[in-house]
Amino acid sequence: MSKRERPSPSKKSAPAKPTAGLLGVGLDNEDGHKRITTGEKFVLVGGSAETHERMAETTIKTFEELKRRSKALETIDRRELAEIIHKSTPR
Repeated sequence: MSKRERPSPSKKSAPAKPTAGLLGVGLDNEDGHKRITTGEKFVLVGGSAETHERMAETTIKTFEELKRRSKALETIDRRELAEIIHKSTPR
């Protein structure tokens, strides 16, 4: 590492906080509408009206369940999150 690449000892950066978010992508749009729904920790894009609505419902229920369990998206185990999302998906 050259001298230019090394961080300056006088510039101490705080440890990066973990960040997390959910991304939902619908691929079945045939009507030409551009559907985008955003929230603090999620983005949903695309899909037919029905698909986009299902993604939105799933996301809302997922965050409600995380809150009920007192879990944060940044720290929850992937398997537990997958289980919550699966249970939150409308049938």
